[in-house]
Amino acid sequence: QVQLVESGGGLVQAGGSLRLSCVASGRILSLNRMGWYRQVPGKQREMVATITSGLNTNYADSVWGRFTISRDNARKTIYLQMNSLKPEDTAVYYCNAIIHEATMLSGMDYWGKGTLVTVSS
Repeated sequence: QVQLVESGGGLVQAGGSLRLSCVASGRILSLNRMGWYRQVPGKQREMVATITSGLNTNYADSVWGRFTISRDNARKTIYLQMNSLKPEDTAVYYCNAIIHEATMLSGMDYWGKGTLVTVSS
């Protein structure tokens, strides 16, 4: 069974940094696009950053220049380095990946359970 497990969330003061990690496990044939999304209660989940298997990246305007997404294909892991954090970055951060699992004919969308990031002012 494919799983995505996030870690690295926590409480940080404004201006501080955090690094999130997301590890994929299971019978994985290929990891395609992966990314980070975030959600605040009462609002829609929004894209934060994505990275393709070819390492092409895409960022939300609100995090451009502050956050950096990266991936280690050998470790089936992606990271989100978050610098200059602001109170408005407070949210549950979810890992997302399109994964071709061994028993499936094509890739499917998977989500982690999320990790809470709280930025105090």
